[in-house]
Amino acid sequence: MPYIDISQSSTGTLQLHYQDYGKGRPVILIHGWPLSGRTWEPQIADLVEAGFRVIAYDRRGFGASSQPWSGYDYDTLAQDLNELIAELTLSDVTLVGFSMGGGEVARYIGMYGSKFIRSAVFAAAVTPYLFKSEKNPEGAVTEKDVQKKQGAVLTDRLDFLEGFTQKFFSDSSGKLLVSEAQREYAKMIAAFASAKGTHDCIGSFSRTDFRADLQKFDIPTLVIHGDSDQIVPIEVSGARTHKSIKGSELHVIKNGPHGCNLSHAKEFNNALIAFLKAH
Repeated sequence: MPYIDISQSSTGTLQLHYQDYGKGRPVILIHGWPLSGRTWEPQIADLVEAGFRVIAYDRRGFGASSQPWSGYDYDTLAQDLNELIAELTLSDVTLVGFSMGGGEVARYIGMYGSKFIRSAVFAAAVTPYLFKSEKNPEGAVTEKDVQKKQGAVLTDRLDFLEGFTQKFFSDSSGKLLVSEAQREYAKMIAAFASAKGTHDCIGSFSRTDFRADLQKFDIPTLVIHGDSDQIVPIEVSGARTHKSIKGSELHVIKNGPHGCNLSHAKEFNNALIAFLKAH
């Protein structure tokens, strides 16, 4: 399997696993929490068929990448992405970030700019800022919520994943919109992730403020979000991200749950490919 070595100051070599398919303009797919690049399976074939080079990597701590004890903050995760782009000598890239992965898209642009980036896509993403505070009254996540979720992961991570994956693929009425086999597959992927990474990332995607990062966007941007997302509600995320990035496009998937790239794969792929071809 292909890997790249990435720098890390306090430990030995850390490796990121990635898959690289097709030819053409590069599209980097950044997965959600607590999953892996495998969750992009419904998109990869269609993107390759449409003439794009598709690179799906596993975030540190997840999938087949190394599982270090630290480094789950967004500055470090954006650095990992930057090293992937440099190692593969990529340019004219489209970054596609799902859920937590949307934070990496935002922080990458915030830290490194758009020199190598052609366009960006936020899919069911956690941007611009989920944490509810006096400075962000529009947020939806409280410190109590963060601690409760982290506590559940520490107490019985597999039981937590059972409920989380159910909600991940269900609409607002609680109806599961994928097969039970697909839900079990997602749970299995998450089960083999780093327990420490699973825990630490909760704080990262819940507490990180991406509003300043979004102000630096100067590239075509698409926001895709389901209007029945029970994990990252569109009102506090997708709608605000769209409003924050001047000239961005918004595609709302009707009755789409959080995992809309799987539950509504055809609509998701059509919107994504149409955007890629237009920009």
